[in-house]
Amino acid sequence: MANIQLFTSRRGAALPAADTRNEAGGLAYTRSPKEALALYAATGCLNDVYYADATAQLKQVLALCAQVPTTFVAKTAVYARRCGHMKDMPALLLAWLAQQDGATCARVFDRIVDNGRMLRNFVQILRSGAVGRKSLGTRPKRLVQQWLERANVEQLLNAAVGQHPSLADIVRMVHPKPQDAQREALYAWLLGKPYAPEQLPQVLQEFEAFKRGEVVDSVPDMHFQYLTASLSKREWKSIAPRLSWQTLRMNLNTLQRNGVFEDAMLTSQLAAKLCDPAQIRMARALPYQLLAAWSATNDELPRAIRDALQDAMEIATDNVPCLPGEVVVAVDVSGSMASPVTGYRNGATSAVRCVDVAALIAACIQRKNPAARVLPFDTQVHEQVSNPRDSIITQAQRLAALCGGGTAISAPLKKLNRKRARVDTLLIVSDNESWCDTQYGATTATMREWAELRARNPRARLICIDLQPYMTSQTKAGDQVLHVGGFSDAVFDLLASAATGAQDWIERIEAIEA
Repeated sequence: MANIQLFTSRRGAALPAADTRNEAGGLAYTRSPKEALALYAATGCLNDVYYADATAQLKQVLALCAQVPTTFVAKTAVYARRCGHMKDMPALLLAWLAQQDGATCARVFDRIVDNGRMLRNFVQILRSGAVGRKSLGTRPKRLVQQWLERANVEQLLNAAVGQHPSLADIVRMVHPKPQDAQREALYAWLLGKPYAPEQLPQVLQEFEAFKRGEVVDSVPDMHFQYLTASLSKREWKSIAPRLSWQTLRMNLNTLQRNGVFEDAMLTSQLAAKLCDPAQIRMARALPYQLLAAWSATNDELPRAIRDALQDAMEIATDNVPCLPGEVVVAVDVSGSMASPVTGYRNGATSAVRCVDVAALIAACIQRKNPAARVLPFDTQVHEQVSNPRDSIITQAQRLAALCGGGTAISAPLKKLNRKRARVDTLLIVSDNESWCDTQYGATTATMREWAELRARNPRARLICIDLQPYMTSQTKAGDQVLHVGGFSDAVFDLLASAATGAQDWIERIEAIEA
């Protein structure tokens, strides 16, 4: 008798054969160029990740750009910036467009370069030579000039915080023409050249007087980083209410060390700001950033501040959809998921791991879908009792604590099949680097198990949420199998569309005007 493991008859259409191996050595499917570019744009931070370094990512992205229409590159850049809230990758795609299709670059420039940080990223990438020549070129130079001319004083001063290049470097490169005496004095101040003090913007006049010690009863309304060299406790308390939402989130421990939270009324004011829905939306707060802020807090911080961070998490994830039918969320807790979600960067590596984000997504989904089953897995499924009434942060931390072991993405599907479970929506949150279950055969183990589950649940949908930028997947996108990439709250909007059969991820990107 022939080997029944190889030649068992299966219901349903023939499965697609795996066409490659992934970075971990397991059988896999190659993503289409559009799918791969979208995934890199939504998850890639151009840092080293578990199975690939930053240089490899850069080469892969540039190769993918050459394989798709330039309009799709532009649309992907806009999506990554406006929906994914990414920084480096949209700037890279825009810089590539500047070399390949200047007209398209000009059309989407303002939607991507929406602050000084993005302007500096764009110029840095162009000047590096990574996408071609090292000069800006006529059209990019004009786009940068126009940004500088349209920016107000506050935007320019905020843009001047940071180096490589500094805003002064950019001004030297593009030589913007001052519209008036005030702008001429401001550019001279940035460049360290002589200027007429009386022509400086009022806030800079106050800042210069503050530096000279001529002002003792107030602190200039300048960006946080201009002022922190030698502030007194009173001055720290003065600037704390003026901090932007993101700056406040990132500097809670600094404010604690400088005595800001000794003032109960001020503490209450700052806590209210942290959980203000309007400010959270305006700051483009990423759920994982709130998790990072909460995890970095210590017991010395006032309870009101810690509670406000948890409240902010609930607000930042309130667009989690209610999914139809029986919902299962499979969370990859294998060893590779312990890598930083934004990759390794010397001196600037995030403490938030892929597993933290995966657990956070699962906790958010269970919060809106209390009957949803959560299956943490590595090479096997771990039994986990969760309480949907717990805070999202508490649930996520409990799941993430399971991290370790090899990767078998088929494990949760195998368990569901063994129990003949009814499933309408199955979500897998992973880095997609399965290897323990997929060394041999024509297809991946995940695809085989999915075929069996689908035969029993013909209306089921499989949604794979990918957290890392890799070229391969364990499932072939197609009928009832959808791929979603990223770790911003845009993932939840995509889930809502995917679960109801509306636009998939690539269709949504294609619909962007460019």
